Amino acid sequence: MSKAIGIDLGTTNSVISILEGDKPTVIANSEGGRTTPSVVAYPKDGERLVGQLAKRQAVLNPEVTVYSAKRFVGRKWGEVDEESKQVSYNVVKGDNDAIRFDLGGKTLAPEEISAQVLRKLVKDAEKYAGETIKDVVITVPAYFNDSQRTATKDAGTIAGLNVLRIINEPTAAALAYGLNQRKDEKVLVFDLGGGTFDVSVLDIGDNVVEVLSTSGDTHLGGDDFDKRLADYIAEEFKKEQGIDLRGDKQALQRLTEAAEKAKCELSETPQATISLPFITADANGPKHLETKITRAKFEELTRDLVERCRGPINRSLKDAGLSASEINEVLLVGGSTRIPAVQNLVKEITGKDPNQTVNPDEVVSMGAAVQAGIIGGDVTDVLLLDVTPLSLGVETLGGVMTKLITRNTTIPVTKSEIFSTASDNQSAVTINVLQGEREMAANNRSLGQFNLEGIMPAPRGVPQVEVSFDIDANGILNVSAKDKATGKEQKITITQSSNLDESTVDQMIKDAESNAEEDKKRREEVDTRNSTEQLAYAVESQIKELGDAVGEEDKNRCNEIVGKIHEAVKNEAPIDEIKSLKEQLEQAAHAISKAAYEKAAAEAGAQPGAAGFDPSAAGFDPNAAGPMPGAPGGEPQASAPKDDDVIDAEWKEVK
Repeated sequence: MSKAIGIDLGTTNSVISILEGDKPTVIANSEGGRTTPSVVAYPKDGERLVGQLAKRQAVLNPEVTVYSAKRFVGRKWGEVDEESKQVSYNVVKGDNDAIRFDLGGKTLAPEEISAQVLRKLVKDAEKYAGETIKDVVITVPAYFNDSQRTATKDAGTIAGLNVLRIINEPTAAALAYGLNQRKDEKVLVFDLGGGTFDVSVLDIGDNVVEVLSTSGDTHLGGDDFDKRLADYIAEEFKKEQGIDLRGDKQALQRLTEAAEKAKCELSETPQATISLPFITADANGPKHLETKITRAKFEELTRDLVERCRGPINRSLKDAGLSASEINEVLLVGGSTRIPAVQNLVKEITGKDPNQTVNPDEVVSMGAAVQAGIIGGDVTDVLLLDVTPLSLGVETLGGVMTKLITRNTTIPVTKSEIFSTASDNQSAVTINVLQGEREMAANNRSLGQFNLEGIMPAPRGVPQVEVSFDIDANGILNVSAKDKATGKEQKITITQSSNLDESTVDQMIKDAESNAEEDKKRREEVDTRNSTEQLAYAVESQIKELGDAVGEEDKNRCNEIVGKIHEAVKNEAPIDEIKSLKEQLEQAAHAISKAAYEKAAAEAGAQPGAAGFDPSAAGFDPNAAGPMPGAPGGEPQASAPKDDDVIDAEWKEVK
């Protein structure tokens, strides 16, 4: 692996880092920011925007702008009722209860949206590194289940990347913090991002990072705080004006963005003002929204959300076998940890002020880069011992889940148990592999099932079937069942528990490659339009500056072509027409260039053709005009398409 790259694929924002020497460095995106909005938009037929460009136009095109896609990744229809109500785009049901986004006739999977964000991040990183990047480590919430982890890995595959490892976000943060850490510490990582909440307890010291426990809530994040505030403002506006802004998708998008901004302001100030002129209208004319929100009111509205963080913290401490007083450091990760009430809760439970030496927005991606360095051999003196976040087991008599590997077990790990038949003369058993913490099988997630046949006829309870679970260092789960009497054995590798089967992923990869060419072509067209229009402006300016030094015929010819160019660009004329006009103007502008040199020579007291005067050596060059800063398309466009505790995604029988 040439470069060690780590990606924090976030709900709200994403970050990419690279290992330089033994230090992780955050890579700025093409817009100059260190974080990239996890937003993808399709404002026009065939057009796609990613990152800041997509977020900027969200109010104008709310129904085709996807944000918070991470909250839908790897989930089934019926698991996201609340999340689907919080977004402005249409969340629909696909085949096999899969979740899809209907974007004005274009139907996409959440994994495809995540893949677009990954491409954008990697393309920016390639510019920084000066080479092609394929190998990456991607982070996920520690409490992501197998399907969600697999879906994240699928997104990387669709983006054309080789996902070396999926690593837990709190673990990554601790890895970055613990790099070169020599003293032994018990660290609690509190990770509250845009869409998910995790808490992990780790033992860090002598360059060993060991995860002791992890817990969380994948239905809790900053988006929920934004929605709570937006709902309150909408209700107050409805009382005053009789209009529910949540019924207007554009108004809702403006309101949600304003609520997010106010939430951020309230982390620093005791009061925030929300001003949304022309938010809606009725028969009496336009309506404006103007209101003030105090921090006290915001904390009242979101008190229950903050309290939901208490359970996972206590559970994680209990699972680690530690008391709050035994925690040496508390790391806050994720933008939502800036909320004062959240910080106060953490301090109340742990009795400690959070460590402020890490950037909550960047430390996860930096830790992912460190993990990439460990895998690639660039970092050799750090050992990471992670855990599986959820219990794994099989369904047994009465629909009960019998656990073989409990949550927070350090991986790699192998566990076996002996089971028997439930009926006399039973010749086969079905092994249903489950993941979750509930007692009954039906309440947990089935990762796959297989049959072990050929068991010798015997009374119930006599046959001995050994079931073994093995999770390797990459988090891939292998399950086997063996009849100890006959020696017959059946195995499966859990590699397909996501919402995308192998053929679907392959098709998405092909689509991405196809779109890469289309995006490249589209970008070239935009650049051509911009450079042509820039040339037109430059010629116009030169004509005015030269005045009478330009012949009337040459001036009229150039002005005529310039007018055609402005009209063609305005009407989005075919690119061939734009190219033709540009060539015509370049030819016509030669006379203008000659006049410019002659005027310069005259002012310098030289004569055309005199020694040392070369009309082609300086001055106005119509071919040099490039995209004009701020002009349409002059701004960088969206990038072209080009788990330690991971249970990989697609499963198949191994004979």
